[in-house]
Amino acid sequence: MPIPTPEELRMLRLKAGLTQAEVARRAGVSQSLIARIESGNVNPRVSTLMRIYQAIHELVEDELTAKDIMSSPVVYVEPHTPLVKATQVMWERGFSQLPVLEGGKRNIGTLFEDDVLQAFLKESRRAAQLTVADVMSDPLPIVSAETKVGRVARLLSRTPAVLVEENMLIVGIITKSDVAKLLLTTR
Repeated sequence: MPIPTPEELRMLRLKAGLTQAEVARRAGVSQSLIARIESGNVNPRVSTLMRIYQAIHELVEDELTAKDIMSSPVVYVEPHTPLVKATQVMWERGFSQLPVLEGGKRNIGTLFEDDVLQAFLKESRRAAQLTVADVMSDPLPIVSAETKVGRVARLLSRTPAVLVEENMLIVGIITKSDVAKLLLTTR
């Protein structure tokens, strides 16, 4: 792993929305040292840079929640949506899956690219008459808005996306790429 520069540490800290004091406390150094490192007024040891980097990474996983990184509002389809229309939404938005919400609230399934492909391959001409309900897969898992990012990341190792719920309503979605971007920028 490359050694992070002071500027990279500063950018990571700011991107994660962390204060110098939070990072300093977690890294076991003073806030003034963090400030001097970020301003370029001190040349720290590699071990100090790595401790600060690790502290930022841990804070991101331990303190950020699903609500902090989710995409909202959720783009979804209804079960009665024509498959052709749902496919068009997927292609136009660059999505590989769409939640299927009944009445915009109840999570009843997921439309994946593979579902669409299989439907068009199997049904050919009849595919134009199919609805999302005819081909959808099982629903995406749901996490609370307060679920920690580390837990969301572990869940995403088994599913391509999760829905985020707050006050019994679906308020967001998190995909593998959302978490990967966040974790890669703090690695």
